[in-house]
Amino acid sequence: MGELYPPVEPYEKGMLDVGDGNLVYWEVCGNPDGKPALVVHGGPGSGCGPRARQFFDPDRYRVVLFDQRGCGRSTPHASDPATDMRHNTTPHLIADMERLREHLGIDRWLLYGGSWGSTLLLAYAETYPERVSEIVIAAVTTTRRSEIDWLYRGVGRFFPEQWERFLAGAPGTPRDGDVVAAYARLMEHPDAAVREKATADWCAWEDAVLSGETNGDSNPFGDRPPTARLALVRICSHFFSHGAWLEEGALLRDAHRLTGIPGVLVHGSRDMGGPLDTAWELARAWPDAELVVVGDAGHLASDTTRAHVLGALDRFARPR
Repeated sequence: MGELYPPVEPYEKGMLDVGDGNLVYWEVCGNPDGKPALVVHGGPGSGCGPRARQFFDPDRYRVVLFDQRGCGRSTPHASDPATDMRHNTTPHLIADMERLREHLGIDRWLLYGGSWGSTLLLAYAETYPERVSEIVIAAVTTTRRSEIDWLYRGVGRFFPEQWERFLAGAPGTPRDGDVVAAYARLMEHPDAAVREKATADWCAWEDAVLSGETNGDSNPFGDRPPTARLALVRICSHFFSHGAWLEEGALLRDAHRLTGIPGVLVHGSRDMGGPLDTAWELARAWPDAELVVVGDAGHLASDTTRAHVLGALDRFARPR
């Protein structure tokens, strides 16, 4: 059920100069004459991985993947404390995506992503709806401040011990204080040991929220290589402490701009970090979207989630 396509290697790759001293890594795989699709990775700051290529029929899709500013193979890397984060914001990333589309000579493309990737692709689609053919999302988020507060405070009622440790990792922050902003400041500290401890504490919290899905067999955040973890936490705390530079509720408010764009929203009913209500609200505000609620999944994909995503991407692919 929901078998991925075989692994495939890129036939083209490069580093796109997006200004401000940033070079964004990109790659293309599949059929050069296939339907264009863009994979928008999560995090923010996770980077794209080879497994994402396998969600697309390589005979029918021209799949573009890229590493957002500061992570993966893009440079400069956010793990380097000298990297200036002022030029890493949601508007910058939207502009990078549009520049990449122009660079590759693509008129319209399908957008696929999940978690933070869904926020970014929705922000892009509402800015450039004429450039988007379809949208497929697994794990819907819009990064409202209310969603951020839930993930880094509200859900703590289910993990009180782990949340107390997370809060203690930002000394001096009151229980009702801005713990995310406190971690963002720690990630800019001149002492590498301070940054590394903040990274470990942040990852431990994220893994705690996912622990009901992983059964303790893995730590999706903590198991990353050290430099990737540093970049991820620095970028996450930077974005979330600024509300992702989005007006509260803007992506839901402006969902009418997606009218005419078919969408499939796949969301796990057991998602503790990103509860179902956001996906439900988006589906109500975007009549062309189909919401699929997966009963056996949380924030991480189950086999059922994967089957629905693959089915949607196969449906939107060009005929054989």
